[in-house]
Amino acid sequence: MDQARSRTSIRRADSGVMLLALLIALLLGGIALMAAAEVASVARQRAREQELLFVGDQYRRAVLRYYLGAPPGTRRMLPSKLEDLLDDDRYPMPVHHLRRLYPDPINGSTDWGLLRAADRIFGVYSQSDKQPLKQAGFDAKDQRFNGAMSYRDWVFAVAIRGVTPVADPKPPGQPASAPLPLFDPTR
Repeated sequence: MDQARSRTSIRRADSGVMLLALLIALLLGGIALMAAAEVASVARQRAREQELLFVGDQYRRAVLRYYLGAPPGTRRMLPSKLEDLLDDDRYPMPVHHLRRLYPDPINGSTDWGLLRAADRIFGVYSQSDKQPLKQAGFDAKDQRFNGAMSYRDWVFAVAIRGVTPVADPKPPGQPASAPLPLFDPTR
């Protein structure tokens, strides 16, 4: 009888050690999964930032092409809505300055913040208030994004001599010391 009790207590002790080892393994696995999820989240945000830089630059270039692409004998002007960049009907055959209206990669919305001069658009910005991961190391045309507090501060615009914004062209949070790049169409 003592031998049977001894074997039962050894089995119980082994079961307890195995259960403890299993719980520790599960805890370590959970911690590893949380760390992997955090790394994946940061990687996704960095990819979205790169996409925002690409898409914003596409809008900036399209606005500039629209402005410079005025038909001969007509006055240069900025687009009145983003759709004008898709089908520029100032020509007999519509010109496409942009292939499609890109959504904001940060929030997935097609509702961009628009920078206007009177009723004309000269730039776009994300409406997201999230803080960017990227704080430095931008291309020369985007140096004013250094140290931005939110994606709203990443303004993709063309400032043209003689075009005066009706309201402050910078969205909330944009430092006053970060002027938009000037494009001089006479050069």
